[in-house]
Amino acid sequence: MEYSKEFKEALSEFSDKEKDKLIFRLLKKDKILSQKLYFELIETVSVDEKRDDLEKHIEERVSYYAKTITNPKYFLVLIRKLSGEITLHVKVTTDKFGEVYVNLFLVKTILKEYKEKLKRQNFEQTYKLYLYLINKIFRCMVLSQKLDEDYFMEIDEILKETLDEILDNQKMQNLCFNNELNTNYFQTENIPENMAEIVKDLKLQGLLK
Repeated sequence: MEYSKEFKEALSEFSDKEKDKLIFRLLKKDKILSQKLYFELIETVSVDEKRDDLEKHIEERVSYYAKTITNPKYFLVLIRKLSGEITLHVKVTTDKFGEVYVNLFLVKTILKEYKEKLKRQNFEQTYKLYLYLINKIFRCMVLSQKLDEDYFMEIDEILKETLDEILDNQKMQNLCFNNELNTNYFQTENIPENMAEIVKDLKLQGLLK
């Protein structure tokens, strides 16, 4: 939203006390903005450290869920909440690299930790979870194209680890094939430049749903 010159001038007329009141009122209504400002102004932990902590948290949670949750639908509900924590991290820190890397880390960790239960469950039970992961992989591939090339080595490493887990899961592998998630894409240099358009076209064909 663009603000008019008149609006900006009206705000500048506020006293410091009035501005402070307005700021705190706005922060109470926008928790994300509040956390973002706290991170930028007060927080002593770096973006890298916060990302590392988030990865550890994800690994611990997924490992716990894999051991205790047998219902894949409920497991997916919990995974969506973890995904929401990644989204919050990105909004607060503007960590674009983390948005790609940590989401791929989440996918890889799920396939690794939940592997045995997934193998024992029938395809109908796990379909939505697998499809959720495939959509997330596609999105990460699209987002990776907006990153600086300096990040590609780390992205390639997590892509390879994710692919290894997919190749060790026949059901996931089959669904990737059916939704045209090519195994060649699991390297940044092989991701098509028009990947966003490819994903859009796949959805128009009724795939990824």
